[in-house]
Amino acid sequence: MNTSPAPSQSETPDLYGAYPRLSEEQISPLSKCGECRAVSPGDILFREGEPTREFIVVLRGKVAMIEAYGDRQRTIAVHGPGRFLGELSLLTGQAGFLTAAVREPGEVLAVPVDDLHILVAGDSTLGDLILRAYLARRTLLIGLGAGFRIIGSRYSSDARRLREFTARNRIPHRWIDLEEDKEADALLRELRISTQDTPVVIWRGDQVLRNPTNTELAKTIGLPHLAARDTVCDLIVVGAGPAGLAAAVYAASEGLATVVLDAVAAGGQASTSSRIDNYLGFPSGISGAELAERAIIQAGKFGARLTVPAEASDLEPHDGHYGVAIEGRSVVNGHAVIIATGARYRKLDVPKLEEFEGSGVYYAATPFELAMCRRSPVVIVGGGNSAGQAALFLARNASSVHLLVRVHDVRASMSRYLVDEIERTPGIEILYRTEVRELLGEGTLRAVRAENTSTGEFLEIETGALFVFIGADPHTGWLRGTIPLDDRGFVIAGQGAFPPGASWDTVHPSPLPLETGCQGVFAIGDVRSGSVKRIASAVGEGAMAARLVHERFTTGNPQRRR
Repeated sequence: MNTSPAPSQSETPDLYGAYPRLSEEQISPLSKCGECRAVSPGDILFREGEPTREFIVVLRGKVAMIEAYGDRQRTIAVHGPGRFLGELSLLTGQAGFLTAAVREPGEVLAVPVDDLHILVAGDSTLGDLILRAYLARRTLLIGLGAGFRIIGSRYSSDARRLREFTARNRIPHRWIDLEEDKEADALLRELRISTQDTPVVIWRGDQVLRNPTNTELAKTIGLPHLAARDTVCDLIVVGAGPAGLAAAVYAASEGLATVVLDAVAAGGQASTSSRIDNYLGFPSGISGAELAERAIIQAGKFGARLTVPAEASDLEPHDGHYGVAIEGRSVVNGHAVIIATGARYRKLDVPKLEEFEGSGVYYAATPFELAMCRRSPVVIVGGGNSAGQAALFLARNASSVHLLVRVHDVRASMSRYLVDEIERTPGIEILYRTEVRELLGEGTLRAVRAENTSTGEFLEIETGALFVFIGADPHTGWLRGTIPLDDRGFVIAGQGAFPPGASWDTVHPSPLPLETGCQGVFAIGDVRSGSVKRIASAVGEGAMAARLVHERFTTGNPQRRR
């Protein structure tokens, strides 16, 4: 990167609270555990693609945050005195997505990240200020298309996989479509890559990953991964949705060595919600992604170790503990297991569905999908809260939103506040007793053909985006034959649990609440039979399960007690 001095630049305005200025009173305690350093134009304080080890505050001078891409550079922000650098990756341990280059001579204060964690633990005002700014900066980076590039075809299943993984994990990136983006051919020629080798990921401007697996991509960009260990941890939490993250927070805060595994992304289905308005303590609402990110940081603060992607493929009892097999990797061992794998979206039973998945059919409404629906008509299938939240979110950009529901009234399945807001929002039309029968288009979705089941009348709705929110099935295939499931595949827990077979010699005759038929194995959240499908109840079950693990260690795990 060219580090020659650049012309003086004005500071970037404080957009959405992303660039606040620290007061002298806030800087003073930071200076006691940090180091003041003189800096000159051209100095690089940290580089994109590398983990950031220090929290840096500008005392004098100016520092630019730069994205470098080959020989091209883009200035994202310029910070002056009182501003602090970095974004969410500083707190999560990911590699950074920007380079900090000094533009005007001055002085900075560098505080080791570990010392920062200790400091903000005693100063909630400062901690919340930093967290809010970093969350806002991550959102801005995603909106700007910063970070690595994914080049591929919209018709490629691997390209869809990579895009879903990055979007669900809120990783800044830019999608370059072979079919539509004029930049794609030039980039491939420059990198000497043929279209047959796509999808590819371009990282740090010149590092090319040819059709990487999710695990390979996660490792490259610095997502936390599980190091090989021979020891047995106290608790394995399988699933990092609201229930699993709550269990991790409460278990780790009470001193249990806790490992959290998730196949795709922390936050679960809730992280795809554009706004949650009825969660206690957030009267103005909170997005599912922000709720997940806050929980991840909170769990990490107490020492819980999160690994994504890590898909559980089997649960096996060992001598006094359990082993959770990770698909494509080794086994993680723990004295107790909390199953919080939730549920996976259901699909419409219509022809050509898979052909359009990722190029017209979607199962989440996030900023990624919102950007694709600008000034275009949208169709949503479903009558629950997820469908209602998606309708309100997508209505911001879409030219129209048609909400298709099978029943004659959504009030029985959707919260009243959502129904009222939908009725007040122009551009949203609810079509009752209407079901999708056919998807129309070649390669990309052009329209859906739907039927009014009351009249038998068919109608064709032009759209390039169909969102499906028709419920979900439990993610329990990896548990069949090991613990009891009900006739729909949900995990039976509590007094309804029963021994799955004589081979499980650790079965306790009287399970604790939320405990399965296997001693020390608990089920919480949407995966549990009879659960209430609400975020608040999932979080409550997570907290309760962490306490029950302690109780089981006290009464039924002599090896753990020793």
